[in-house]
Amino acid sequence: RNLISGTDLRQRPTDPAMSLSITIDLSDRDLQHFRDAMKQADAAAAQGDGKAIVEAATKLLVSAQTPNLPDFIAGRLAQLDDMIAMLNDEGWALPAEDRRHVLGALVYFAKESDLIPDSVPVLGFLDDAIAIELAVRELKNELEAYDEFCDYRDREAKRRNLDPSQVGRADFLEERRVELIERIHTRRERAMGQGYGSSSGYASGKRYTGAGWRPSVFSFK
Repeated sequence: RNLISGTDLRQRPTDPAMSLSITIDLSDRDLQHFRDAMKQADAAAAQGDGKAIVEAATKLLVSAQTPNLPDFIAGRLAQLDDMIAMLNDEGWALPAEDRRHVLGALVYFAKESDLIPDSVPVLGFLDDAIAIELAVRELKNELEAYDEFCDYRDREAKRRNLDPSQVGRADFLEERRVELIERIHTRRERAMGQGYGSSSGYASGKRYTGAGWRPSVFSFK
């Protein structure tokens, strides 16, 4: 069986004696549903409207911003937010093929039907959270590089007394941006066909990526 680590849904009431920890153990057959759906989504992204895909994924995030989301779900939704930010960030300016790669992960969340309807309180986003976990594995290199870029932009903007949200595609960012995108390509080619065996492990309920500014739409309540 294939266990996604970090998939603990934790209830943390005031009384420690009432705490509850549930581990979701997903077999390869269970995960295959999501893998198949994401492969179909990736193919659709090549022909789909990129703007519509981003808007649909953003709509999911907006609808998900409800109080008391479990850490596991909130954590993965923040990762989806980072994927959207990669596409909306003027300074990051992903090349067309890299944009398609990210859109292929996002288009799954633009579908109209869910295993669990999103309207179901709390658990309605559980299947989305599992799909995000798989997308995070697929986009591991992209997310890591983008985190580094955001942190670098913050440092350089601060050194120049600038607001990182206002620098756009500044010349002083370009060399680092190119280096990081080239690193994505190198690592992607190296990992081709191997997949990512480890979970993202992001289940703390806090921001799991770098602290640098990014055009986010999701925030924890």
